[in-house]
Amino acid sequence: MPFADVVRVGGVGLRTRPMRAFLSALGIAIGIAAMVAVVGISSSSGAELDRTLSALGTNLLTVQPGNTILGEEAELPLEAEPMIERVDGVERSSAIGRVDGAKVYRSAEIPEAQTNGLVAYAARESLPGTVGATLHDGVWLNAATGGHPAVVLGADAARRLGIGAAGPDTQILVGGVRCTVIGILDPVPLAAELDSAALLGWPAAIRWLDFDEHATTVYTRSVESRLEAVRELLPATANPAAPNEVSVSRPSDALAAKQATNQAFAGLLLGVGAVALLVGGVGVANTMVISVLERRPEIGLRRALGATRGQVRVQFLAESLLLSALGGAGGVLLGVTVTVGYAAYEQWPWVIPEWVLAGGLAATLLIGGLAGLYPAVRAARLSPTAALQSP
Repeated sequence: MPFADVVRVGGVGLRTRPMRAFLSALGIAIGIAAMVAVVGISSSSGAELDRTLSALGTNLLTVQPGNTILGEEAELPLEAEPMIERVDGVERSSAIGRVDGAKVYRSAEIPEAQTNGLVAYAARESLPGTVGATLHDGVWLNAATGGHPAVVLGADAARRLGIGAAGPDTQILVGGVRCTVIGILDPVPLAAELDSAALLGWPAAIRWLDFDEHATTVYTRSVESRLEAVRELLPATANPAAPNEVSVSRPSDALAAKQATNQAFAGLLLGVGAVALLVGGVGVANTMVISVLERRPEIGLRRALGATRGQVRVQFLAESLLLSALGGAGGVLLGVTVTVGYAAYEQWPWVIPEWVLAGGLAATLLIGGLAGLYPAVRAARLSPTAALQSP
């Protein structure tokens, strides 16, 4: 039969039993939609990570104190910052220093135990430019405000304290000292510790909070081509007497590791989508077997009118393929819609690999062909006389 006739004859069963065809195609559609959405969302997340790292850079290194040989917490020498700045390949550096014992509260009425997990830090004026931080509201610390009880809050810190905007009337308590909130940061992907921090100027922390002036984290931006060499030099430079007590990390590596974890989870969900697709294929096979049983008189009449076994096989196989193709097309459309919608909600660039679209449609045709093969062969084996005698 010509291809157009194959499609027309194969669509007879779908047109006469639309609800059954819809429910069977739905199983295929759910499986394909799950697979397309999982791969699409995972790829969009990866594209967002690439965009973030391109904007923030991958050349940020952090230097922090590790532990002594006795397992106690070490500290960086006071000379660590100026020494690190002299390392060949370091373009810029900045630092923060934790102010021990300085609790952060919204007001004096807050119970002492409810610290919200916030930490007070002394911060250098060069910090935003080094770590890629941006201000959500207000201004950053400068030479004029750095010596006064003025504070800039991280994004999470502001949310936990219930502060939505900076201003002269917005004040909090840091270590018992009333400080004016002059700025609120956006989330800082490469320095997540700043998100839950209350940041004061270095001179103000010394004057008002008895800060010991020891940096607890030194951030450096290095020439990309010399990044690994700088990384090797930083421990001995920061603490020549005990380089083993210095920890050097690359924040972008943590983001990449997080993305790898997301990819592994996406693989698991992809497996779930494959199972759903398999279940949909079983549903198509079941529908086609029932269709053969119900349409035995039709098969007998076609055989009596001269249709060959091959033509009957082609009819039912075409019906199965059409049923699966409809489900696959609907699943691809649904998967694309979910991916685009989720990416728009998260403000990501949406990315759907072409192979997943082509692979999804190919998988539906394969499932449809396998699911319809047995029913088609069974229909072709019916003799005209036995089929016409069926009720």
